[in-house]
Amino acid sequence: MNVLSFAEAIEASSGYSKRHLLLGNGFSIACRPDIFRYDKLFEQADFSALPDSAKSAFSVLRTADFERVIKALRDSATIAGLYGATSAQVGAMRAEANALKELLVQTIAQSHPALPGDITDDEYAACQAFLANFDTTYTLNYDLLLYWTHMHRENRADVQSDDGFRTSQGDIESGVESEYVVWDSGQSHDQNMWFLHGALHVFDSGTEVQKYTWNRTGIRLIEQIREALSRDFFPLFVAEGSSAEKLERIRHSDYLAKAYRSFQEIQHCLFVYGHSLAANDEHYLRLIEKGKLSHIFVGLYGDPESDANRQIIARAMAMPLAGRRRRELRVDFYDSESAHVWGR
Repeated sequence: MNVLSFAEAIEASSGYSKRHLLLGNGFSIACRPDIFRYDKLFEQADFSALPDSAKSAFSVLRTADFERVIKALRDSATIAGLYGATSAQVGAMRAEANALKELLVQTIAQSHPALPGDITDDEYAACQAFLANFDTTYTLNYDLLLYWTHMHRENRADVQSDDGFRTSQGDIESGVESEYVVWDSGQSHDQNMWFLHGALHVFDSGTEVQKYTWNRTGIRLIEQIREALSRDFFPLFVAEGSSAEKLERIRHSDYLAKAYRSFQEIQHCLFVYGHSLAANDEHYLRLIEKGKLSHIFVGLYGDPESDANRQIIARAMAMPLAGRRRRELRVDFYDSESAHVWGR
């Protein structure tokens, strides 16, 4: 099987009028593997407030993947009653699944780099050069790295981004500036950066979707997030265990549902970077299968013959065969490392 370099993939896509980008956790891992890998998050997580069984579930399942354990607990709760489990036991499994979701948010926030300056100028420059190849960026990650990179673009006029957040109408009318900006679907027409599963700095207040900012408060963004978590105010965050549960969560949020529809409508070509095409994100993989795209370029990290890459290749090659499509879909693979997203 031919695996292109990133430069070759970009050249091969030059005939399309638009390129889109889908980022998975490999984007963040490539920047700070000591923080964003699931095994590192597991090591850093504080399980002290949870029952022992919540942490033991990771050992039983032989994984450090929070989403896998959350899914296992919820699946078990669904059928446990058939095998004589009491309502209290079923309730405990559901409660522990929810607690693990909150712990994942807290752990990412606590271990996250504190300052944009913790990422070097060279790293930002390399990432901006990578992002400049694409018209629209979609990310499944929760962290601040993509946001920081776009905010650090003073000398890159070719890296244009619009995340759809604006000064609220209430602020405009009152002349008083809030500590946050808000997202309004009516002002998202030019938006080209979407957090498909939410993000640490995006909060749903119930009446509006808010984005925390540094320039309106002078307080480090990660400190604002940690302070909000200390008050049990959680960000807009999709960390349900299964694809079906994630999609249900998405449909109950105006922002997430609009992001979903935006991805559904993309045309021309899509580059996938740092994503394993895993089943827990099947709700987005199906949109690629059924959608309007003509060509996808899927990144492979390391040996194409590895078990992980074989699974990615098999899932990607199945996409053109999945039912009726609006147009033919071509699939190519490229070497993720050759993109040098963070300069290495």
